[in-house]
Amino acid sequence: MTLPRFTHHLLPLCLLATAPLIAADTLPKKPNIVIFLADDMGWGDAACFGSKVIKTPHLDKLASEGMRFTRCYSADSVCSPARAAILTGRTPYRNGVFRWIPEGHEVHLRQSEITIATLLQQNGYETCHSGKWHLNSEFNSPKQPQPNDHGYDWWFATQNNASPTHKNPVNFVRNGKEVGPLLGFSAPLVAAEAVDWLRNHRNPSKPFFLTVWTHEPHLPIESDPKFMALYKDIADPGVRQHHGNITQLDSALGTVLKELDQQKLSDNTLFIFTSDNGPEGKGQGNAKNKNSQNNRNWGSTNGLRGRKRHSYEGGIRVPGVIRWPGKIKPGSVTDTPIYGCDYLPTICDVVGIPMPTDRVIDGTSIRPVFTNGPLKRIQPMFWRNAYYEMRIAIIDDDWKIMGNNKHTQFELYNLKDDPSETTNVSKKFPERFERMKKLLIKNDIAVLADGPDWWKHEKPRKKKKSKKSKHN
Repeated sequence: MTLPRFTHHLLPLCLLATAPLIAADTLPKKPNIVIFLADDMGWGDAACFGSKVIKTPHLDKLASEGMRFTRCYSADSVCSPARAAILTGRTPYRNGVFRWIPEGHEVHLRQSEITIATLLQQNGYETCHSGKWHLNSEFNSPKQPQPNDHGYDWWFATQNNASPTHKNPVNFVRNGKEVGPLLGFSAPLVAAEAVDWLRNHRNPSKPFFLTVWTHEPHLPIESDPKFMALYKDIADPGVRQHHGNITQLDSALGTVLKELDQQKLSDNTLFIFTSDNGPEGKGQGNAKNKNSQNNRNWGSTNGLRGRKRHSYEGGIRVPGVIRWPGKIKPGSVTDTPIYGCDYLPTICDVVGIPMPTDRVIDGTSIRPVFTNGPLKRIQPMFWRNAYYEMRIAIIDDDWKIMGNNKHTQFELYNLKDDPSETTNVSKKFPERFERMKKLLIKNDIAVLADGPDWWKHEKPRKKKKSKKSKHN
């Protein structure tokens, strides 16, 4: 049958009109992104990272479905700087958040910093933050930027710790409005908010970026009795509290993962689990009162030197697991070093959006590692913290150099042979030592010159007089 003359003219126009719809429908969906962050969780605080006691079934399952990073590092050894680096891809003294932020302090994540939430929001993503924020001192105030000023459509947060403890917190704010007293425990409440947002508040036609940042196991610790009951054979209640707290956050992780499965979102979600820094305290309790909060610092570095506030491995090496179905081989393990500054460039790479070009980005995309490829860094993996003597560090593959604030003392370690940093080998490898020392000093000077000079206002910490031990 011959078509009427006018149809011959209309047919190509119809095909042209429908072509973009067909093409758009066949385009691959942009992946959803989730960053689940624990607080003060040590490198040895999970079963899949070597704990023989602590139960973390959901994190273990996540590791079996993705990649476990045995040399995953936070970008700092305290909370606020590590969080700022995750969001900006910039080392703490460069982005300005160089220390943990007490209320009323001038330090905050400046409006001029570009976060991954902002970049994703500008590229069509729905964004949500649930949990600890700790990136300003004037929380829920127009005096300093809030989560919504850094790219979040929806936020449910506290300035720092859950108060008065993880049990029945009273200090959460949702989208600028105080929530008031809540019943339950912090991590499950934070996970429940994330689930509610996923179900009821996001636009399901858009990809999403979700950050779930628990308070656990940061002090003041309070654990649900049902999780403590798993450790009933341990006599010390402080140990039961700590271990139960880890399992409490693991349960919250399971809640979020289950919701992703139920909504059939898991297969198209890049899921990152890590911690902001190493464990608090001495790892052995330090209070005569067994029920004191100070007797709940039982986090494990699994034999690494130092803890929270140190630039030694125990302060910065943390659990790290990434799952991306179809892109990362299930159950894979790597010892390639990565750190907190790498998440922004990795997410930009995965989503296909450009990184900011008007500033230094310290991290690099770790996407090649997902398929066992090599990393090429432009900026070295660099640390500077505000505490203790040996505060600056650079890691180059198996080698790590540390230095003091005045660039007068240095230590060199081979982390492959000596992960616990017991032996300074600077004299044994003088050429490497000199090369890395020059790099460390050069990078430190550049970072300090780039960021705001809030750190210049800090008064030096007074050294406590050490008591002579009868065992010396």
